[in-house]
Amino acid sequence: MHNRFRVALAAATVAALTGGLMAATAGSAAAEGDRPTADFNGDGFRDLAVSAPFATVNGQARAGQVVVLYGSAAGITTSSKRTLISQDSPGVPGASETGDGFGHDTTAADFNNDGFTDLAVGTPREKVGDDVNGGTVQIIWGSASGLYGGTTVPDPSPGSHDRFGYVLDAADYDGDDLADLAVGTSSSYVRVFRGGFGKGKGEYGGAYGVRPAILSGADTGPMNLHSGDVNGDDIADLVVDGYERDAADGGDYHWNANYYVPGSASGLTASGQQKLPAGLITDIGDVNSDGFGDIVIGMDFDADSGVPGSRTGGLVNVLHGSPSGPSGARQSFTQDSPGVPGGSERYDGFGAELDLGDVNGDGHLDLAVGTPGESLGEAKYTGAVVVLYGAADGSGLTGAGSQLIHQDSPGVPGGNETEDQFGSDVHLADMNDDGLADLTVGALGENNGNGAVTALRSDGTQIAGGGYFLSVSRVGVSSAGTPLFGINFAG
Repeated sequence: MHNRFRVALAAATVAALTGGLMAATAGSAAAEGDRPTADFNGDGFRDLAVSAPFATVNGQARAGQVVVLYGSAAGITTSSKRTLISQDSPGVPGASETGDGFGHDTTAADFNNDGFTDLAVGTPREKVGDDVNGGTVQIIWGSASGLYGGTTVPDPSPGSHDRFGYVLDAADYDGDDLADLAVGTSSSYVRVFRGGFGKGKGEYGGAYGVRPAILSGADTGPMNLHSGDVNGDDIADLVVDGYERDAADGGDYHWNANYYVPGSASGLTASGQQKLPAGLITDIGDVNSDGFGDIVIGMDFDADSGVPGSRTGGLVNVLHGSPSGPSGARQSFTQDSPGVPGGSERYDGFGAELDLGDVNGDGHLDLAVGTPGESLGEAKYTGAVVVLYGAADGSGLTGAGSQLIHQDSPGVPGGNETEDQFGSDVHLADMNDDGLADLTVGALGENNGNGAVTALRSDGTQIAGGGYFLSVSRVGVSSAGTPLFGINFAG
């Protein structure tokens, strides 16, 4: 996953809750086995970084903070070891300032190749010198004691854009077995820093830009980045989401477009880009067991949005990979699809968040779909998560046996409340090293924008109850303002 402040509901709903947040996306979701496993302290258990990008830190409103939850044999629990990281943390460059948005996006990889996973953190509203909203990116380093300290990744062309670090992703785009870092700004260019990072400022293997066919300028540029090997060449490709201009609608912004940008021995190249269906959120994983990564796109726009292909309540498209990249074959799911629980209703936001993982251990990927606008009973926009399972024959995802999970489900802590937006981020990963993907869910609207995280386990067949609820008070984030804890996961 990689949101970021992914637009989980209609803009009006989010604005009403938060007083008009800046548009954003969330940490890139990652398919099990398709992305680096996040083990920040090297103990063999997967860890999770959770953003609270509007957290008040030492009196500075919306400065931002990241909560690192360390995995164990028990998974993520209310007593999990944790670390709070901000720009006021020891060794982290800069200082927490009002409106910085530290943690707006995050991505995890072993950037310095020392065996510990590191965390890249975007702070897109950071003032850099005289450049208001210039933005910055820092790598927080993994170690035997966990994440600590950090190094700034310098912006190679600060005068050409704002919001450096607005979106991030990491993968090996040139096949040299080193983690590269992709950074989005207000420009249509995606800045790619080649692997070979060190703890000295500016220590990396070079940088270049790649430009998919999206708009540049204020409030544009990439909205989301996600990586995976779609064409089976063992080199990561990149899917870039952004705005495009459509001549047919008089030149107005056309929300939105995704572009597939293939990797190669020389890195990402826009010359081979392919336009994909719209949708803010993507994930990549081999859902049909043919050896090629498939692109899953969440289109949470309603049918009256004007976005081509949109459906009331939201839609998920699965584009199958091939040696030439995305093929024409696809699957599509809504909450009206056979076997999928619930029903498609306006503002549901089905597809606002996505993550792939193997919940039942059958060797086939399953898909968690955030539906943060789901209204249940009297609780409007309380949110839910739908889990679609991989077919037993490996042919792809199916609605058969799928689950609808919400805060009134048996064994799920908490309760459905208006505007909780449960499902504003989702994460499927094996957090307790039992070989089964567990489900972690963000609810950005919990307690009027405080946000919260719910950790649920796989029982070997499906996602089960008996989970854990982590509030801001539990993890040590200030409840002042709207910290939005749980809006973005990296791990």
